[in-house]
Amino acid sequence: MAKKKTNKGVIAILTGGGDVPGLNPAIRAVTIRANREGYTVIGLRRGWGGIIELIRDNKADNSACYQVLTDDIVNKAGRTGGTFLHTSRTRPSHVPKTSLPEHLRDTYNEEVNDLTPEVIKNLEWLGVDYLIPIGGDDTLSYGVHLYKQGVNVVAIPKTMDNDVPGTDYCIGFSTCVTRTIQMTNSLRTSAGSHERIMVLEVFGRYAGFTAMLPTMAGSANRCVIPEYKFKIDHLTKLLVEDRNANPSKYSVVLVSEGSMFEGGEMIFTDNQKDAYGHAKLGGIGDLVSNEIKNLSSKYNKGKTINVINQKLGYMVRGGDPDALDSIVPMAYGNLALDLILKGIHGRLVVLKNGRYDNVPIDVVVKTKKLISVDHYYNVERLRPHYHSFEMKPFFLMASES
Repeated sequence: MAKKKTNKGVIAILTGGGDVPGLNPAIRAVTIRANREGYTVIGLRRGWGGIIELIRDNKADNSACYQVLTDDIVNKAGRTGGTFLHTSRTRPSHVPKTSLPEHLRDTYNEEVNDLTPEVIKNLEWLGVDYLIPIGGDDTLSYGVHLYKQGVNVVAIPKTMDNDVPGTDYCIGFSTCVTRTIQMTNSLRTSAGSHERIMVLEVFGRYAGFTAMLPTMAGSANRCVIPEYKFKIDHLTKLLVEDRNANPSKYSVVLVSEGSMFEGGEMIFTDNQKDAYGHAKLGGIGDLVSNEIKNLSSKYNKGKTINVINQKLGYMVRGGDPDALDSIVPMAYGNLALDLILKGIHGRLVVLKNGRYDNVPIDVVVKTKKLISVDHYYNVERLRPHYHSFEMKPFFLMASES
């Protein structure tokens, strides 16, 4: 494969970070269009992991690091969820000594190693002219780093948290919201049968979009989000009032995994961190559930209300993409090819105010995409504002970048 060229050149594509529905349709869109335009398309395996493990030797078996993509391969995968190229949270600029590929252990021996020179050499060895990373702000931040090192990068935003700066929409978000609404509605029967308060923990490390949109759509009475530290006593009072006003005697709150009590911090499952410095979140739903149960009698004439506690987690991540996560990735893939055909790179393809566009890729590292509490969240009612929707963007809470 080394230095192989077609009439137009070679495009490499990878998927990094968490899996979401919509990745395979994006890979399909890039591949089919690129092949028709005369490019060879290479799928890099396991995000940034495959490219650091590649051995620059024609006799080496690099099948675990990349594969040449054909229409046949991507058509079979394009209707399915997840990513057939696989994924990882590898960060080539910060590879621990214990995670170094075996063939590089004599060359690199620091506790944390920057393998960017190897990545660039490997891309050159493969003959890659353009690189398309699909991922969230972590995966794409390394894409920005490569772009600054001279690699021709065109990026596609993906994350069910919908928090990549510069775009109103990230691949995976619609399916996540759809699944959240479906699962919340399914669990209502249990909450109503037992006259309980239901606490559902959803994704959202720094941004509360996956809690806000389902609540706005009517799936929950209240939601708590990372952007606003809430008072558990106030939340309990509201939920008890909601329950008692409901003829079916139940109420629902969606809790973003990054939410924090007033005076508290994020809750982690352990102290281990991934390559980007993030510890695994989990447990705020359990704490909220316990506190609500303990406090409920205070607002319910001395009677304790039991709680249903469920973490939706990977259930909203798995399965096939919904309609939007089949259509938007198709458009994003073609937008990326449009840029490449024009010789343009260093861009992030985006949706802004209902229209497809592209912005400078470094927006990913220059800002954060969070919910504006003042504009969209009612801190007294712990739920979204329902102000006029006239001329608002499709997903209501737009990126300010």
